[in-house]
Amino acid sequence: QVQLVESGGGSVQAGGSLRLSCAASGYTYNSGCMGWFRQAPGKEREGVAAYIDGGITVYADSVKGRFTISQDNAKNTLYLQMNSLKPEDTAMYYCAANLGICSLGRLLLRWYYIYWGQGTQVTVSS
Repeated sequence: QVQLVESGGGSVQAGGSLRLSCAASGYTYNSGCMGWFRQAPGKEREGVAAYIDGGITVYADSVKGRFTISQDNAKNTLYLQMNSLKPEDTAMYYCAANLGICSLGRLLLRWYYIYWGQGTQVTVSS
């Protein structure tokens, strides 16, 4: 059974940093692709960053240059390093996985992913 468990959320002031982790289990970790999404109250869930095994990454324009997605295959863990956080980054952050063949152009689309974690809350105060 595929399981994704996020951690690392919290409350920080604007300009601060957080590192989110997503521990994956129940499948061959380095297959397919994985992504980070976020959802603020009253808003749609949006793609933040995604990673295809081999080092291909994509980012939403709103986080480029501030967020970095990476993975540790030995630990079956996906990370999201978030620097220079802004109040508008406040949201519930979710990890997601697609175990099939991934298309670069679809990596930030929520419907592209089958498996989801429960989320971790990030709150950035001004």
